[in-house]
Amino acid sequence: MATTAVAYSNLVANGGLTTPAGTAVSSGAGNGGQIANAVPEETVIRVSNASGGSGTVTVLAGDYPPAIAAGLGNATAFTVANSSSAYIGPFESGRFLQSDGSLIFETSVAMTATAFRVPRAV
Repeated sequence: MATTAVAYSNLVANGGLTTPAGTAVSSGAGNGGQIANAVPEETVIRVSNASGGSGTVTVLAGDYPPAIAAGLGNATAFTVANSSSAYIGPFESGRFLQSDGSLIFETSVAMTATAFRVPRAV
C-alpha cells in the first residue's frame, strides 16, 4: 500500500467548522497519511482510533533540503487509545517538511485522520 492523501480542513477565524468525518489511513511503515502542500506550523492532525486496541502515530522527519533539522529524526510516537482521538501538532517545517512540500505520518493500527489548518491571522 502507500500513503493516503489527507486534505486540509481549514479552521475559520472568528467562526466555526462542523466536525469533518476524516480520512481512513492504513497502518504500517510506508502507509499512513500524507498532507500535500503542508504548512507544518499551521497544521494540527486529529487521529481517531477504533481499531480495537491502542495504537501510535509517528510524524516522519523531512528531507534535507528543505528540512535542515531532519537529522533530529521522527516525532516521538504518540499513543492513541482505542475508542479515542488525539490532536498532534503543530510541527516545525525545518524538521518535518518533505522535499515535495508534504507532511507524512504513519500509524501502527488503522485510524481515521483529519488535518486542520489553523489560520495565521484572526
